[in-house]
Amino acid sequence: MEALKLLNRASHFLKSKEINSHRIDSELLLSSVLDKSREDLIINIEKNVAKSEITKFNKFVCRRSLKEPVAYILNRKEFWSKQFIVDKNTLIPRPETELMVEKIVKIFSSRNISILDIGTGSGCILLSIMFELKNSKGIGIDISKKAIKIANKNLRMLRLTNRVKFLRMSFTEIFNKKYDLIVSNPPYVSKKELRNLDDDVKRFEPKLALDGGNDGLDVIKKVIYKSKSILKIKGMLALEIGNGQLKKVSNILIRNKFKTRYLVRDYRKNVRCILATLEQ
Repeated sequence: MEALKLLNRASHFLKSKEINSHRIDSELLLSSVLDKSREDLIINIEKNVAKSEITKFNKFVCRRSLKEPVAYILNRKEFWSKQFIVDKNTLIPRPETELMVEKIVKIFSSRNISILDIGTGSGCILLSIMFELKNSKGIGIDISKKAIKIANKNLRMLRLTNRVKFLRMSFTEIFNKKYDLIVSNPPYVSKKELRNLDDDVKRFEPKLALDGGNDGLDVIKKVIYKSKSILKIKGMLALEIGNGQLKKVSNILIRNKFKTRYLVRDYRKNVRCILATLEQ
């Protein structure tokens, strides 16, 4: 069967299952099966696809029809112009998180710093920062053994093993160590909001990495409080936050002797990241 006919059929099927991104998802899945870029697939859209490849593609399309994210089906997601391994034990990297990485890289571009990434997941934040800050060192921690396993795969793939370590532990276990930068994309979705998330997120992404308690601020409060004892004076805390949480998080930072230095807005102009320094 021609690739075009296969794509049209899959796209129509996914549309009937209320998948809004039905066309692009079909293209991504087929290009992966054929081991081609989307551009190559479109250029060669009239070429025939082998039966074995059609079978594999149809299995992928069936999984997507059940709302499973494309990133989990393919076990990868692009972030910071690199492919990261992901699975159901790690959050799928989001474009707004790249904006936080971009700001951090700009601030620390001329410095050699020590970095702690709390709740590292796939490791995409820390590894992307470290790829740019060539002489810095970092540690990523997560309480999920399976997430750390994925992070280590990404670490080896990006060949940063000499400057980065991933450890399975809670940030509450860190003592007698001071960092220049602490970065975290903590769980910040409230219990009420969790129920209203899209099925793609609610049914497939790890709840542990999403659930921020009744008001979405449970883990954020703990990260801010702990950071006071493990950041150097004038060290920076970079926190990704939920839409609408700016005022509450700013007040928590002030109460804990932090001064907000930068705000990072997403593509809809909502503040999604706060960078604050620890003051004496």
